[in-house]
Amino acid sequence: MIVAIDGPAGAGKSTVARRLAGRLGYRYLDTGAMYRALTWLALVRGLPLADGGPLGELARENPIDIDEAGRVWIDATDVTAAIRQARIDRVVPVVARHPQVRSVMRERQHELAELGDAVIEGRDIGTVVAPDAEVKIYLTADSTVRAQRRTADRPEIGADALATDLRLRDESDAARMRPAEDAELIDTTQLDVDGVVARVEELVRERQLAAS
Repeated sequence: MIVAIDGPAGAGKSTVARRLAGRLGYRYLDTGAMYRALTWLALVRGLPLADGGPLGELARENPIDIDEAGRVWIDATDVTAAIRQARIDRVVPVVARHPQVRSVMRERQHELAELGDAVIEGRDIGTVVAPDAEVKIYLTADSTVRAQRRTADRPEIGADALATDLRLRDESDAARMRPAEDAELIDTTQLDVDGVVARVEELVRERQLAAS
């Protein structure tokens, strides 16, 4: 079974998806981390981030892998910690917007999804990456709350800088940030993580019973 979790930055996707995967015993696939890994490698190689062609080739020549422990690998390097640096935060939207990059990434995401039993989170999972997912969730939250959550996750970055980053991400994602028609919408503004995870897990169990 595939569980697709979409939504804007700060809505709680990563935390909910990771915890849900643990409860279900499923693999956790963070598609955003894949773009971050490519960005990391592009910076290491000194590639121009404004040129989509070389970045697409770089992605094709260096397939990103996410192991069962959730570690992210590219070019035989564990980049799980490195891709969370502020310098990656600043430029990953530039890399992710290139069609050449997105095409290669989606192919790789399809390959990983075909391994089965996974919780996949991102911004277009239910609509593009895994449109046949048995469970589709779209998380959202008030922009102020999302900014506060991002600040709590990244205390080393100023609140004003994070608020600006969130606004720019929302603008960049606007064209593809939409829930699938059959997605369950959950507003996490006033919900804690456990409450959201329990609600999604209930939906998953219902689908499992219906399929049995």
